[in-house]
Amino acid sequence: MKEIMAIVRQNKVNATKNALAEAGFPAFTCRKVMGRGKKPIDPSVVKTILEAEAMPVSPVGEYITEASRLIPKRCFVLVVPDEEVKRLVEVIMEVNSTENPGDGKIFVLPIMESYRVRDGKNVDDIDSSY
Repeated sequence: MKEIMAIVRQNKVNATKNALAEAGFPAFTCRKVMGRGKKPIDPSVVKTILEAEAMPVSPVGEYITEASRLIPKRCFVLVVPDEEVKRLVEVIMEVNSTENPGDGKIFVLPIMESYRVRDGKNVDDIDSSY
């Protein structure tokens, strides 16, 4: 099994949820995160993004003006069998790619063990319990 962590633009959440469900991946966790990439931020571009995504102005009356500020994103987390990883990554990329910086990142991590909280059983020992 693998864990897929996908950091995406917050305005792509609904499209991502719908695409995951249609592709047969209805079980996931989604949470609010803040972050930034390596590229310096152009304040005029960030202002446009924030206005488009309905972000409030900070208490001091400014948008993101420093390169060290963080951008709001969403993080989807899914655990899937190894053979489903490529298809899942393709679904996420298709929905979230705008071919612009800031589209996000996808991380694939190994799952060494997993247990169902309800009864403590190892999920590897249970068929179709992902």
